[in-house]
Amino acid sequence: MKQSVSLPNGCILRRGTSEDIWSIRWLVLSAKLDPTQIRFSQFWVIECEGKIVACGQLRNFYDTQELGSLVVSPAWRNRGLGTLITRHLIEEATQPLYLECLGQRLAEFYTRFGFVVIAFEELPRSLKGKFGLSQLGKKLLGVPVVFMHYPSS
Repeated sequence: MKQSVSLPNGCILRRGTSEDIWSIRWLVLSAKLDPTQIRFSQFWVIECEGKIVACGQLRNFYDTQELGSLVVSPAWRNRGLGTLITRHLIEEATQPLYLECLGQRLAEFYTRFGFVVIAFEELPRSLKGKFGLSQLGKKLLGVPVVFMHYPSS
């Protein structure tokens, strides 16, 4: 059963702009996520009271898209903002949609939206290069990386 989630009063969901780049970078870095492929034009943000408090992006590849850089500022967590952005990014996807996440808790979060766990070998070629280092860390160091696919996209 889908739980209805709405934006808190004073908040808007909108596409990222060039003025948002430093706020997006700060959120991504604060979550210890990869800051190297941040393109504001691929981001959607939630702005509350004039401040960016959540973000997520759809990275475009040749034949697929990646849901990535999903971050909610600690002060704004547990209000459904991550759910709102995730649902929105799924709706915006125009090609097969994939993601990588760390740990079972995050994998369970994405499972609620219909994502399924897949093996590294099942990833499209365009993502194998990008996720290759994660796979190496998983095999050699036991990093709990999980690869997922949204089958309906």
